[in-house]
Amino acid sequence: MVRTSPRKSASQQRSRITVNAILEATARILVREGFDKASTNRIAEAAGVSVGSLYQYFPGKEAIVLALIDRHNSQVMQAVQGELAEAVNLPMEQAVRKLVAVAVRAHRIDPKLHRVLAEQIPRVGRLEKMETFNRQNYALFEAYLERHRDEVRAADLKLAAFVCVTSIEALTHTAVLHHKMVSEEATEALVEATTRLVVGYLTG
Repeated sequence: MVRTSPRKSASQQRSRITVNAILEATARILVREGFDKASTNRIAEAAGVSVGSLYQYFPGKEAIVLALIDRHNSQVMQAVQGELAEAVNLPMEQAVRKLVAVAVRAHRIDPKLHRVLAEQIPRVGRLEKMETFNRQNYALFEAYLERHRDEVRAADLKLAAFVCVTSIEALTHTAVLHHKMVSEEATEALVEATTRLVVGYLTG
């Protein structure tokens, strides 16, 4: 079984600098060369640290990639959390539109790394981190639908939240990372089409 938990936390400033250098080097290698090229020797060399120093903090490259996923998810949540909180107080069409726009913005945060991490997550563990991230979004949207119960035709709000959040995630992920729909005009069209799709599903 591959060990993926860090060996020790980076509590002191020097330790944090070392860990950050390792994570940054790993991100560069993943984007440019792929997961298979990201050996611990290669990462240590690119980070400017010894392999021994790397192993003081991480038992292997899978643990480093998981730490990189955690950091990226935290950056995304910090960037969009306030806007998600605002959305819960809006009428349905405005709320959905904001959620879609927020999802587009989230996928634009270091998109090359985002794509690589999304592709490599199945190779570094059991997906608990990403599942937790998704469960929070499902719960948030289900709570919103509960407050707007009289507008929603779907009988099963848990299923409706799953369909909507998964659809928004899949559409924005594919549009930004695979079809490179990043122009203002393309983004507006994507947000409008996705909003119509989700609101139409919810209200019939």
